[in-house]
Amino acid sequence: MGRLEGRAALVTGAARGIGAAIARRFAGEGARVCVADLDGDAAAGTASGLPGESYGVSLDVSDRESVDRVVEEAAERHGSLDVLVNNAGVTHDNLLFRMTDEEWASVMDVHLAGAFYCCRAAQRYMVDGGYGRIVNISSTSALGNRGQANYSTAKAGLQGFTKTLAAELGRFGITANAVAPGFIETEMTRTTAARLGYEDFEEFAALRAKEIPVGRGGRPEDVAAAALFFASEEASFISGQVLYAAGGPKA
Repeated sequence: MGRLEGRAALVTGAARGIGAAIARRFAGEGARVCVADLDGDAAAGTASGLPGESYGVSLDVSDRESVDRVVEEAAERHGSLDVLVNNAGVTHDNLLFRMTDEEWASVMDVHLAGAFYCCRAAQRYMVDGGYGRIVNISSTSALGNRGQANYSTAKAGLQGFTKTLAAELGRFGITANAVAPGFIETEMTRTTAARLGYEDFEEFAALRAKEIPVGRGGRPEDVAAAALFFASEEASFISGQVLYAAGGPKA
């Protein structure tokens, strides 16, 4: 028996990177996973490699109607919706004086409005079932990061949102927690390296690893392991917490 045997999960931003690693880990532990991503074809491709009754779907988390439709479909298809992971994200880094209204708004729409829409839709089914696990993917950038006024604000907001969810939903058998990754080697961090002028990502990763107490960069699987813990029965008495998966202390 896997740790999520019989559970139905929805993971956003799950076509690649951290989201895909979470979907793989959950499916490997027995969950039926809805792999949701803005890129529906990539989501379907990721889902096709998972065991069990997993499937992929296109989802724009910043579109309320899209969220409501996908959440309803996932709950009806699997008979319940037990676990929600809000992982979908986007970056538009810039220094404050250069940041445009669009760069600010798009990051808020995906990270904050997207998590709000998904949680509001999912909690209906979780409350009815008397059970739920919500895992929001924050970031160490929530503590502040130069050139990321939008992203840092959104990720910090997710932590406050998580604690409020825990306070409101606990009496219905629903927990809400957040995982805050540090430097994780993904396509997103490769894009960041290129933006900073590094042609060799391995050089960039090695420099970042020197700043991390455990001496290496993180992998998507490291974040997936933390998400699995919060989604499991073992974490039933843990809610409203933020776990920094960063290779060393952050907060």
